[in-house]
Amino acid sequence: MNNRLLMRDALAEGIGTFMLIVFGAGSGVLGAPLALVALANAMILMAIVATYGHISGAHVNPAVTLALLVGRQIDITRAVVYWVVQFLGAIIAALVLKVLIPVGLNGAALTSLGETTGSLTTNYPLQAYLFEAIFTFFLASVVMQAAVFKRAGNVAGVGIGVTLAACILFGGPLTGGSLNPARTLGPALIAGNLSYVPGYLLAMFAGGALAGLVQNFIFESHQPTVELTARPPRPPSGSRPKSGR
Repeated sequence: MNNRLLMRDALAEGIGTFMLIVFGAGSGVLGAPLALVALANAMILMAIVATYGHISGAHVNPAVTLALLVGRQIDITRAVVYWVVQFLGAIIAALVLKVLIPVGLNGAALTSLGETTGSLTTNYPLQAYLFEAIFTFFLASVVMQAAVFKRAGNVAGVGIGVTLAACILFGGPLTGGSLNPARTLGPALIAGNLSYVPGYLLAMFAGGALAGLVQNFIFESHQPTVELTARPPRPPSGSRPKSGR
């Protein structure tokens, strides 16, 4: 493996993850309505995919990286390097938000750094973990089909961004709508609230791993048969094929 290229790709992953958390968590820090938070996440993710997708793949999500590792699209060395820079980018982003936004829009001191918590997180944690696992599975599956296997052509970033937005719109009030271990750990660590983080991380990594397993054992094991069995069109009635002599 070319270490220089890997470091280049890792830098792109770190910057992309930093961008995602600054805009995603930042919109929550400012108290934006849920629809605007979802839109901010979708728009910045589409921009990241368009900007860094051709360099690193623009995973910007440790669970997506795990999905691609389990799905045999990347090797373990690249996965580990990506995980390090993704979590580091998220932590730095949360720290930047804490330093640069000392008060909220109403002038009051910030009480949150955009942590990914919802109504289920404290009272019904198991349900929260299951929702996060399901949401992450959806997102990782869309990434694999739309971007990795080019099923969506040039609009892969749109499909990925829209999926993230939809999950946030539904899951935001319930779980915080993270779908991303780095998105959860960075703000939680800087805010000093790690009580819910282990369960979230386990759930999201499980969702990513499941997406990789489904890709391996279900989607890749069933190849399309239409093109393989299609026959060339018959010549017009009454005509004879050329003999070649």
